[in-house]
Amino acid sequence: MPWKKKEAFEQIPLCRRTVTRRIEDIAGNLKLQLQREVASFDFFSLAVDKSCDVQDTAQFLVFVRGITDFKITEELAAVRTMHGTATGIDQVTEVNACVDALGLKWDRLAGVTTDGCPNLTGGHVGLLKHMQDKVTEINADQKLVLLHGITHQHVLCKSVLKISHVIDVVTTIVDFIRARALNDRQFVTVWEEHESEHGNISYLLKRVWDLKAEIREFCERKGKDIPELSDEDWMADLAFAVDVTALMNELNAKLQGKGLFVHEMHNLVKAFMRKLQFLSSQLESDTLIHMQTLKEVAPSADRLCRYSSMLETLHGEFSRRFEDLGTFEDEMDLISSPFTFNVDNAPSDVQLELIDLQSDAVLANHFKSRSLLDFYSSLKENFPNMRRRAQKMLVLFGSTYKCEQTFSLMKFTKSRNGSSLTDEHLSALLRISTSDFQPDFDALVQAQERLDFSH
Repeated sequence: MPWKKKEAFEQIPLCRRTVTRRIEDIAGNLKLQLQREVASFDFFSLAVDKSCDVQDTAQFLVFVRGITDFKITEELAAVRTMHGTATGIDQVTEVNACVDALGLKWDRLAGVTTDGCPNLTGGHVGLLKHMQDKVTEINADQKLVLLHGITHQHVLCKSVLKISHVIDVVTTIVDFIRARALNDRQFVTVWEEHESEHGNISYLLKRVWDLKAEIREFCERKGKDIPELSDEDWMADLAFAVDVTALMNELNAKLQGKGLFVHEMHNLVKAFMRKLQFLSSQLESDTLIHMQTLKEVAPSADRLCRYSSMLETLHGEFSRRFEDLGTFEDEMDLISSPFTFNVDNAPSDVQLELIDLQSDAVLANHFKSRSLLDFYSSLKENFPNMRRRAQKMLVLFGSTYKCEQTFSLMKFTKSRNGSSLTDEHLSALLRISTSDFQPDFDALVQAQERLDFSH
């Protein structure tokens, strides 16, 4: 806001209790707007994720994405603090409560996206199984699209790529620098990145690699022995880690685009998996043209074979996580590329509509110049089944990035406010921080004036 207005605003005497009540009022108004919007949803999908806050308490987030005609609404549905257990059954209870509180209708649920946590997906008490069972009770033909987000990068590095021995040593190095070189400009960005809640592993590894000579000299000067910095095999592993995490970081950045559709996510993941196979094949033949950091250390043929195998393992992990998308690929292609889709492969309810669509040159030109939302909205009543299928696909979450972003915000908020922040106040702050709705301040002021008058 302009400085004069900011200065005037700061002069308004508000006690903590008043500020708290106003935050509660604004959050309540935003939730009311969401409840009104929900009533008109043709379809909706959910993104759910679980994480622990700075006090190691499990937090459960639910985001809802709804479509009315072809207008998309994406909002925080609920944040729940799991003070006791956080089992699959507990999460089922929380999601049921969230759906009921907002007035969402189960028969309009198109899909669910999760981060792949075992309690969310595994076993007979898995949340996804429960949700599929729930909609099947209402409509035996209703099939949910169940999707998994990308596993957090640090988990992939440690459990899939098996490069913990690299990350652990890099962490030791950064902690040592952080404690002894806070004012050394060349090292400041290294420990600042490590300090962040969701430090970028790729950036951290790259900075340590780029400053390896300076770090080695600094450690020697301070009498700190880090033998790995002189170990050729470990340095080769670090170089490989720099290159492969840069590749993963590139994918993550693309998946963080606002309003990402599921077919776009699928295309990005497919391209990433092809790159993994291509690079694995190149490493087997001693070709390092696309592994620039690894190229600097010229590792042995045996080590290159090992790295090739690690990329294949990473490819297998992505293939496993996204195998569900394979069964949904035709549906995505139908909606994202309707003018080139083979009519013989289309569902029977849209085959005749698809022939009409593909025969219309005007619509073909519109498709090239408009977004998918605008294009399908323009079809109106002439293509009811294509529109309905488009709604069900476009309403799906392409990733759980919104959840991850909110967890980062939550940890920052709780680290600043500590134990004084109640669950209700945390929920209110997160709703205000993430909402795309504008608070109806006129209604809020009028409500407060009526309250003051009644007193």
